Amino acid sequence: MLLQVQHLKKYFGADVCLEDISFSLDSQDRVGVIGENGAGKTTLIKCITGEYDPDEGELAFARGTAVGYLEQNSVLDPSRTVYGEMEHAFQPVLDAMAEMKLLEARMAQTPGDDALMERHGQLQAVVDAADGYNMDTQIKKILSGMAFPPETYQKSAAVLSGGEHTRLCLAKLLLQKPDLLILDEPTNHLDFATMEWLENYLKTYPGAILVVSHDRYFLDAVCTRIFELEDHGLTAYKGNYSAYLPQKEAAVALQQKQHEADMEKAAKLEDYIARNLVRASTTKMAQSRRKQLEKMEITQAPKTRHTELKFRFEFDVTPYSEILTAKNIGVALGGRQLIEHLDLQIKRGQRLVIAGPNGAGKSTLLRVLDGKLRPQQGLVRLGAGAKPSIFEQQQLRRGGTVISAIWDKYPRMTELDVRSHLAKLNFRGEDVFKPCAALSGGELARLRFAEILLERPNLLFLDEPTNHLDIYTRESLTAALAAYEGTLLLVTHDRYLMNSLACPILYLEKGKVSFFDSYDALMHRGEAAKVQPAEKKETARPAYGKEQRRRRAQLRERVKALEDELEQLALKIMELEEQVNNPEVLRDHIRLQEVCDALDDARFRQEEALDEWQQAAEEQEAWEQQEAEEGRA
Repeated sequence: MLLQVQHLKKYFGADVCLEDISFSLDSQDRVGVIGENGAGKTTLIKCITGEYDPDEGELAFARGTAVGYLEQNSVLDPSRTVYGEMEHAFQPVLDAMAEMKLLEARMAQTPGDDALMERHGQLQAVVDAADGYNMDTQIKKILSGMAFPPETYQKSAAVLSGGEHTRLCLAKLLLQKPDLLILDEPTNHLDFATMEWLENYLKTYPGAILVVSHDRYFLDAVCTRIFELEDHGLTAYKGNYSAYLPQKEAAVALQQKQHEADMEKAAKLEDYIARNLVRASTTKMAQSRRKQLEKMEITQAPKTRHTELKFRFEFDVTPYSEILTAKNIGVALGGRQLIEHLDLQIKRGQRLVIAGPNGAGKSTLLRVLDGKLRPQQGLVRLGAGAKPSIFEQQQLRRGGTVISAIWDKYPRMTELDVRSHLAKLNFRGEDVFKPCAALSGGELARLRFAEILLERPNLLFLDEPTNHLDIYTRESLTAALAAYEGTLLLVTHDRYLMNSLACPILYLEKGKVSFFDSYDALMHRGEAAKVQPAEKKETARPAYGKEQRRRRAQLRERVKALEDELEQLALKIMELEEQVNNPEVLRDHIRLQEVCDALDDARFRQEEALDEWQQAAEEQEAWEQQEAEEGRA
């Protein structure tokens, strides 16, 4: 047994955070810790690691147990490289090797020195225990699994992205191979390939694992036990997350049944006492029943707060069919081409997931589509009637309180209306008066969703919407998005959400875009999945006789009309460009925005008309070529 926890209790001020927590961990345990945001998951971990002292109870480790902990905000040394950080995990081994070299030199001068030989043997045991002579192989194996190719080995830790920083901290911890590995949200910044590698690695990990996670697929793949923190207590369940669900449901049903039986028995006792206490012949029996009632412990009704989080995304305005059009999109960032020549047409009510490895440009593409970022080439246009709302991956800190965030935007709502609305997103009681600056990442996300519900958009742009949410809120959000009848574009690594939406997936990797029909097709893309082929434009085969002459006449008229339109568009664009540079327009930001929008529309139509003209001209040329060949024949 690695760890024994008995009757642990932890207060924060006068408030109880954890109460009567008892469990044990063995050397091969794989335990997933779940619970609502604020349930005490991180507090429990910090008690185990020694950062917090419990107010009551005991924690006992087996002698010599090494504990490794990956925090959500772990720190790296900015002066080291990626490879240097990994080497630092072997620092005791490197020190032992350096000392061994000095001892070997001294042993050569004074052979037969028992003290030197004994010390050398002790150092050799340190190196062998860590497989130090294969240090380089171990480092490269784990760096490869955590998506660090050789060209990144000399990259400074100071310039790593948030995702790279988390992955390197995790890689360094895995290299140390502690007896008890504690991970806090390890999958938050991992892409599919890295998550799959990590899951397979942890299945064969030689020590025990305690992981806080809201990723149900990860919990299913890795864990053999589930600890649920709820109402300050801990309940243990056997099996992975999928096995936990029916056990939890059965436990809640049993508790509810016992509660109802206890309440029924108490009601009968109260009724008997009321009817018999005043009668002399039955007073003693009634008093006996009253003592029985006073001693009776009524089973509490099960609390299922997390299952009550029900909300729906609704809209008022129905847009036109073509709600978003992107034509010939090209996006570059930092000198690297992320996207090139992308055409995309999203129709009303459609859903599209944007997925791909870290750094592929998913969030950048979403920002181009939602209008926050201009592409280097091509155009993006929203259809008439589109009313978008945007959820960004990192919610900005804001002033005021939770209730004022809603009330200031919708002052006609009553306080009861605002509080009732916020309750849909689990802001209840005094929570509505929390300062926004003190909210956690999950609370900020829920507050943003509360705003989006009131915005009533018919087009949603969501960037990693589940990242900071607890597992119950994730499931509620997944259900709400699955029921949404509007148009949805989202970036996500959440495999459960992706699978539940059952929609096409745009997969972005190394500047190339592939389309998959479903999550299963994406997951099996190396096996049987086929990328949707781009539609090929075929020049219409010429007909003969009257039909041939009629078609040629139509083409001539269409080509002439498109040439006239292109000429008019060129003049309009020149006029609008002059207006953009007009000082009077520049001083009026509303007028400037209108002119810029009109200029975008004109340029977009110019691109469309040019494509139509080119296709018609090619077809016309094919007719003329056929006529020439027939004349020669």
